[in-house]
Amino acid sequence: MAHQTRISRRRWLLQAGTAASVPWFVPGSVFAAPGKPAPSERVTVGVIGMGGRARLLIDQLPETAQVASVCDCFVKRAEEHAKAKQASWRIHQDYRKLLDEKDLDAVLVVTTDHGRVLPCIHACQAGKDIYAEKPLTLTIAEGRVLVNAVRKYQRVFQVGSQQRSMEMNRFACEFVRSGKLGKILEVRGICYTGPKRYEPLPEQPIPEGLDWDMWLGQAAMRPYHPSLHFGWMAWRDFSGGEMTNWGAHGLDQIQWALGMDETGPVEIWPVSPGPNGKVHYRYANGVLVKLELERGPHGGGIFIGEHGKMEINRNKFTTNPKDLVKDPPPQAEADKWRDEVALWQARYHMENWLSCIKTRQKPVADVEIGHRSVTVCHLANIARELGRKLHWDPVKEQFVNDDEANTYLTRPRRKGYELPEHI
Repeated sequence: MAHQTRISRRRWLLQAGTAASVPWFVPGSVFAAPGKPAPSERVTVGVIGMGGRARLLIDQLPETAQVASVCDCFVKRAEEHAKAKQASWRIHQDYRKLLDEKDLDAVLVVTTDHGRVLPCIHACQAGKDIYAEKPLTLTIAEGRVLVNAVRKYQRVFQVGSQQRSMEMNRFACEFVRSGKLGKILEVRGICYTGPKRYEPLPEQPIPEGLDWDMWLGQAAMRPYHPSLHFGWMAWRDFSGGEMTNWGAHGLDQIQWALGMDETGPVEIWPVSPGPNGKVHYRYANGVLVKLELERGPHGGGIFIGEHGKMEINRNKFTTNPKDLVKDPPPQAEADKWRDEVALWQARYHMENWLSCIKTRQKPVADVEIGHRSVTVCHLANIARELGRKLHWDPVKEQFVNDDEANTYLTRPRRKGYELPEHI
C-alpha cells in the first residue's frame, strides 16, 4: 500500500539537504510531534459523501490520519465544507475520480444507504481500505457481494457500528454471551419502523451542482423532490427506514451478545400487521427475540435469563438485580465517549480501523459482522411486506422453499449502476 512504500518526507528532506550542502528551513508541521505523527506517516484518506455524518467523522478523525480528497454528487456540499475548514482538499463530484488517486490509502464511505455498496466494492478494487457507515446495505444479496470483494482484495473494512468499540457494550455483550445470565429465555427490542413505498411527488428544479442521476444510483429514476433528496431514509427506494438505521445498532448488539456474529435467525414472523408491525425471530438454539417495545434501548436490547435481566444500550448497561455484575468496567470507559457529539462520536472506532490498517488485522466491526447485522434488519422488513412467517437459512442466505420471499433478496439495479459481474 501507498503508506507502506512511500519514503518518509523527513528522510527525503534530510537527504536532499545534505546533497545540496545548503541549509534547509523545514516547517514544524512536516515533522512528528508528541501525539501528532508527521504527515508522511499518517494514513491518507478520501471521503465519499459529504453530508452531516461525514463532517462529524472528519472532525473526529484521529491524528494518525489526514484527509486529502473529498467528493459528493452534490458537489456544493463538498466545496462549502472545504471552505469552512479552510482545507486544501481535492474536490470531486464523481467518487471514481477520487478512487483513481494513487496517494489515498483509505476511504470513508458516508453516502446514503442505497449508494453505499458500489463505491465500497470499487474502493476494494482500487486497493483502498474502507470505513463505511451503517446500515451497510440496501439488500441482503449486495451485502454478500461486498463481503466477497473485501476478502478477495484483502481490505481492512470497518463498519461504522461504533458501539463495537465501546467498552461498556463489549463487556455487557460478553457477560450475556458467556452465560452469566444463565440460559437466555428471551430478548426484547424496539419495534423499529420500516420505510414507505414511493408515492409520486411533483417534480421540482434540481439544485445547482447536484448530479441527480448519480444520486439516485441503483434506484429507479424519480423526478427530483427535496423530500427524496433530504428525506431519503423514509423511502424504501433508498433505505430500510429506522428498521435498518437504528436497527443496525440494536440488532448488532443482540447478535453480538447471543454469539451470532456470523449467522442469524432461522425463523422470522410479523405479529402485528403493516410496515411498522411488531416482529419476532427465533434462532436455531431456540432463543426468541421480540421486536415489540415502543420505548427502550434503541442501541441494544433487554436480555432475560435464568439469573436475571440485563438491558444493553449505547455505552451503558443496567441489570436486575442491580448487583448482578461484580466487576464492571471503570466509569472512565463510558465517560470518554461523552464529548460534544456524545451520541454520535466515533473517534475510538476509527482508531481501531486505522490501527488495523497498519497491522492488517480484522477490525472490531468487520464487514461480515456489518452484513449479518443488517441482514437481520432486512429480514424483518421482508416479513412485514409479505405478512407471514419466513424460514431463513443463514448459511445459504436464502429463504427455505420460498421462491416469492427469495425475490426480495435483491432488486433490479438501474443501468450504469449494476454491481460488477466479476469482483
